[in-house]
Amino acid sequence: MSLAYFWIFFVLLAVGMPVVFALLVAPGLSLVIDGKDQLFFSKLLSTVYTGMYSFPLMAVPFFILAGELMNSGGITRSIVRFSESMIGHVRGGLAQVNILSSILFAGLSGSAVADTSALGKMLIPAMEQNGYSRRFAAAITAASSVIGPIIPPSGIMVLYAFVMNVSVAGLFLAGFAPGLMIGLGLMALTSYFSRVRNYPVAARKSTWRERSVSFLETFPALLTPVLLLGGILSGIYTPTEAAAIAALYAVFAATLLKLDLWERFISDTAHAYLHVGPLTLLLFAGFTEHVGFKLFIALGVGWIVIAEAFWRVVIARNRKKPQRLSADAYGTPFKADLSRAASDTAQRLPLVLKNTAIQSGIILLLVGAAVTFGWMVTVSGLAREAARLIQGVSDNPYVLLFLVNILLFVVGMFLDAGPAILILGPVLGPIMTQIGIDPLHFAIVMCVNVTVGLATPPMGLVLFVASSVAQEKVERIVQAIWPFLLVEVAVIFLITYFPSVSMTLPALAGFARCPDGATLCSLLVEGLGQ
Repeated sequence: MSLAYFWIFFVLLAVGMPVVFALLVAPGLSLVIDGKDQLFFSKLLSTVYTGMYSFPLMAVPFFILAGELMNSGGITRSIVRFSESMIGHVRGGLAQVNILSSILFAGLSGSAVADTSALGKMLIPAMEQNGYSRRFAAAITAASSVIGPIIPPSGIMVLYAFVMNVSVAGLFLAGFAPGLMIGLGLMALTSYFSRVRNYPVAARKSTWRERSVSFLETFPALLTPVLLLGGILSGIYTPTEAAAIAALYAVFAATLLKLDLWERFISDTAHAYLHVGPLTLLLFAGFTEHVGFKLFIALGVGWIVIAEAFWRVVIARNRKKPQRLSADAYGTPFKADLSRAASDTAQRLPLVLKNTAIQSGIILLLVGAAVTFGWMVTVSGLAREAARLIQGVSDNPYVLLFLVNILLFVVGMFLDAGPAILILGPVLGPIMTQIGIDPLHFAIVMCVNVTVGLATPPMGLVLFVASSVAQEKVERIVQAIWPFLLVEVAVIFLITYFPSVSMTLPALAGFARCPDGATLCSLLVEGLGQ
């Protein structure tokens, strides 16, 4: 079978055809040209369907649904308020708030586009009003939004795990360190720019009580990654089931944050932390084999009863100020409050479900088309020829990793992260494994690389989203974003040549082995193993 489909694909992309249709049309035309359409055309069509018909892929729409529910429920605003209370008082504080909000938002949506859109609509106008240039505000929003698909949950990682048969949980754990490193690197660079350009201080320094209240406002949302990874790592549910649980929890969190009862509850921080602190520790313990989730439920309910009784009998009576959480809150007013909050959440569901269906349909159709294209790559022998070509360049793994990183970075300039993974993953993954690279290590390198590509010109998707939100030309955003891209590229090469940075957490959880020479990782694994 010829390689005509490969060249047809790039020609179709060059003339502006959407990627999903180019992936479908190129193999079909190639079969017609080769005169093999009668032999393989039915196989081609069935591969599109079988590529989408996969239980693990159900995690993708559920994660999208959870992110949409969180965003529509006003959780984005609470994240921004908490970030502002923590670091809004430093010079260049709003820019730092933008980055910190992206780090926190990453644990909810796992989408760079959602991050750029949701946070950009709030922070870009605010930054411009506080003396930042519009292009800088858009650039920092776009650059920090790539953290979204790196810190779990991540739809991109689910796609890679599906295509390359690696552990979703292991890949999720590997994403924490690179995501936090990118965030801290962007913060350090922003701090330098703030001093050099004399950016303003956004707000006064918040009191610790204000910070406590803003943290409690965000607390239900921040539990999402804990519930996801805790349940997956403990074996209580699979990654796909975890995504469904995240969607259900998002409904609960969005409703809870609209309750007047919750606002009264968190307004008295001492009372709130008396409940929230121990319950959080019990939740962590519930995901271990020593306690278990069922025992956690029993202990949690018991603690709520005991803590509330202790508060009312011992503490509330001896306080000078009146008790903020009155007994009436548990009666009819609470029922009306719950009905109002649930009704508000229900009214948003149609639009949330519509957006989820559209995004999921696009991704799943893309997966089906990419699996078809991958089948052609395998049948035609292109993967085998590519492996021979790459291995012929050098037998040094470090050189090959450098070349592959350059390739991925260039591809990321033109292709979205999903198509890049679906097309190049089956080609490059086996080659890296053959030269001794851990499959999970290459997985995180590739995922981070193509994610950074979302913010690189000329076709970076989040650049266009930021341009639309900020009403600023892409060219002007690119002029301001390149220093931040250098930080992200530096992190890519750091996790490439120092694999223990990203592989220590997966090794501790038993999803990978410590890289050769990683002394600290080995000591941690051996110490915890004992």
